[in-house]
Amino acid sequence: MKKAIFPGTFDPFTLGHLDILNRSKLIFDEIIIGIGINGDKRTMFNIDQRIDMIESIVKDNPKVSVQSYDGLTIDFCKKVGANFIVRGVRNNGDFEFEKAIARTNRMLSEIETIFLLTSAKSSFISSSIVRELISNNGEYNKLVPNSISKILSNNHLK
Repeated sequence: MKKAIFPGTFDPFTLGHLDILNRSKLIFDEIIIGIGINGDKRTMFNIDQRIDMIESIVKDNPKVSVQSYDGLTIDFCKKVGANFIVRGVRNNGDFEFEKAIARTNRMLSEIETIFLLTSAKSSFISSSIVRELISNNGEYNKLVPNSISKILSNNHLK
């Protein structure tokens, strides 16, 4: 069975993340969306909000689950028995950054990193852009999945 971790902060989960997740489902038998907890990183949404947002998307898909973790991603992979890490790559900068991490992970473990290029329609989307739009009352609905847009609107973050 091919089990993968799709790690990230997901603050918030975007259509770019959804694109990578949907394409990963064609490759892997099980995917765990791992929401990393980094005490040094300030987030707009707390861990429970991020879990709720992502679960609103994947709740009906038995191949996908959501868990939070702290520490190294490779340690989380070992804990849950995953042999693969899925990473989305938007541009050369993303690739160079992710390549260094992937090589380190491979040196320290038997865990392979699989890179998926984002589709052209979502290659410009980032959680940072979405947060900026939310903070400034901008239109973010076209950058996040519908269920997340509804959650954000219901929380008066429109």
